[in-house]
This record gives sequence, C-alpha cells and structure tokens, in this order.
Amino acid sequence: MRVYLRAFSLCIVLALLSLVFLFSKHDAESFKAGLKQVRAPLEPSVAKNFNGVKSKQRPSASTSHRLRDVAQKVNSPGQRETSMQLAVVACGERHGEAVNMLKTAAVLSSRALRFHIFAEEQLHSNIKTALDSWPAFIRAKFSYVVHPISFPHENHEEWSQLFKPCASQRLFLPMILKEVDSLLYVDTDVLFLQPVELIWDVLTHFNSPQLVAMAPEHEEPRIAWYSRFSRHPYYGKTGINSGVMLMNLTRMRMAQFKNDMTSVDLHWDELLMPLLQKYKLNITWGDQDLINIIFHYNPEMVFTFPCHWNYRPDHCIYGSNCIPAEEEGVFMLHGNRGVFHSEKQPAFKAVYDAFKQYKFGEDPVKSFLLPLEAALNGTTHTYCGKVSHFFTRGLGKSVRTIQRMTPAGG
Repeated sequence: MRVYLRAFSLCIVLALLSLVFLFSKHDAESFKAGLKQVRAPLEPSVAKNFNGVKSKQRPSASTSHRLRDVAQKVNSPGQRETSMQLAVVACGERHGEAVNMLKTAAVLSSRALRFHIFAEEQLHSNIKTALDSWPAFIRAKFSYVVHPISFPHENHEEWSQLFKPCASQRLFLPMILKEVDSLLYVDTDVLFLQPVELIWDVLTHFNSPQLVAMAPEHEEPRIAWYSRFSRHPYYGKTGINSGVMLMNLTRMRMAQFKNDMTSVDLHWDELLMPLLQKYKLNITWGDQDLINIIFHYNPEMVFTFPCHWNYRPDHCIYGSNCIPAEEEGVFMLHGNRGVFHSEKQPAFKAVYDAFKQYKFGEDPVKSFLLPLEAALNGTTHTYCGKVSHFFTRGLGKSVRTIQRMTPAGG
C-alpha cells in the first residue's frame, strides 16, 4: 500500500512541476512579444543620417496627417499678408539692375508691395537713396527693407562665392525671413512687363504639396543645357530656371524632402550643405543646380508655370519656341548672360534702357511705350528682334492703364 501511495505522490509532484514549466514558458514568450511592441516605435529614433549623427525621428502617420492638414489650410498663401512680398539679391555692380527691376514692379502694379533687398553693406546707402528719391505717388505703393547678406557662419565663404557673389543667398530665404509666409524671388536681371499681382496670384493655384513655382529652363530637350550637359539630377525633361521663383516659405519650412543621401527625409535647411558637399564638383550653375537636384527627387512640390513668366534669349535666339509668349505676350523678361548691357540681343537691351530712362510722372505712352516700340523696330535684324512685339503686347495694355491713373505732373 505504501508503495502505491509513494508512486501516486511522485506523479502529482511531476504533474505540478510540468504545469509550472509550461506557465513560465508562456509568460516568457508573452514578455518577448510585448517587448517587441514597445521597441518597434523606437527604432526610427536611432537611425543615423549621412554624417553618422542620430537623425530626427520621422513623423508618425498621425503626425504626417496633421502636417498635411496644416498645409491644406494654407491654400491661399499670401492672403495672410497685406503686401506682395518681393525679394532680390544685389551684390557688386548688380544694385543698379536691382533698382531698375524694382522700378518696373512699382510702376506696373496696383497692389501694395514689400521689397526685401539683400545687398552688401556698402551698397545699402545707394539703394535707399534711389528708392527714397522716387515721387510720393510711387512710394505710396511699396515699403522696403534692405537686409545684409547672410550665410551660415561655418560655411560663409563657400556659399558666398558659389557661382556668382551672393547668388546662393536665395537658398536661405526661408530661414532668414521667418515671419514671411510667401515670397516672389527674382534675379536682378529681370523686368516686369505685367503687374506683379498676376504672378503673385499663381500662389492660389498651388495644390497641397506644391510649395514653389518656376519655369522650365528650356522648352526643347534636344537643345536644352541640362538634358545635354548636366552631370547631376535635374527636374523634369529640361530642368527649371530659378531666376523667377515663387515660394510658399511656410510650406518650405515645414516640408520634409526626399533625397539621394539618406533614407530619412530632411528639412530644407538640413539639405543644403550635404548637397553642396556631394555635388560641388559637378554643378555649373551653382544654387540653381542644387534647386534642380532637390526637386528632381520631389517633383510633386513644383508648380511649373509657362515660359512667358521667365522669358530669356533662349526662347528666341534661334527662333521662337515659347508658345505662351506668342499667344499672350511676355510677362517677365529675363536678360541673363548680360544681354541688358551688351549689343548681343538689342531687343532685350532696348526694354531695359526704356525703363531706366523713363521718368516717373511723365506720360507713359508718349515717354515710354512709343519710344520703346520705335527702338524695338530697329532690332528686327535679330531673331529676338523679329518677335519683339511679344514684349509689348501685354505691356502696352498695362501702360495705357497707368496713363489713365497717373496724376497730372506726377
């Protein structure tokens, strides 16, 4: 009997030990599963960027959704500002061009303007003197601020000498003008042939991811520079020209950009120096090339506007290849490669000289438009001269409107 009792007791002990083992294993597996669930959201936070530095955690799905909601609420950028914001960078001898460009904006536009002029310290006095000398009825249209040239301290020299002196300043406008929502940047060698408000209103046509608007570098890939010679990625089939750049700065500061340096999307200010370090031996046009690289990987962020918003000698030097200019006229004239100051393209120079010589308060038809048309008639021996009536098609209408609005005697 005792033998049976001992055997029975041993069976009970073994059964209890088996149950304890099974429960312990189940708890351990549950703990491991729970640990995986806790760790999973933390993994992105230890990802490293191209410098080996821990990068910022990517936004969660809910965070990204909130950012999209905020972006979609900025559907009419610029409405939060009472003035159209216009920026230009003028270094060296380019301040005269800049003043003439601002003159075309002030003459043709009827809405309030705010000029942001970035220039070397020694040029500030001359720029202010020129703008302050304009008559009261013109000065009533705009306000202005002259900013110093500003680059990141640790790479100041490299940025300031990229392509042309100060040209890359435009890359840093989202970080410098932190209180500005939207901005129209233009090169000094640009002339408005239509009111600024026409291009400013393009902002209202941006869809939710779009945050910049630029025109193609060329209309025809077979003869375009980027498609033939570029040694780096570029936007679209022909690249984009950054001489006229409409920007929603709010979205640019918020957005995260895909890139070819890291799998982690980066903010605008995080992109610039790594891009320069990677491509500086392969870029020809400086900051414009960097802009092309950025938007090659983020094409959905670009609103491409037609070539007559950034009309250059390339559009007529070998014959007309900008159809919108043929149909509607030129809206903005871009005299790149110095054509405003040489005889290479006399039609472009004629427009620049006409604006420069026009005196505020004079009859704009008699003192500006008619002399300009006569000068353009003398340029028909060139291809651009043959189509120079594109320059005055819309401009003539705007000038006659100004004629009706200009007070007698200025």
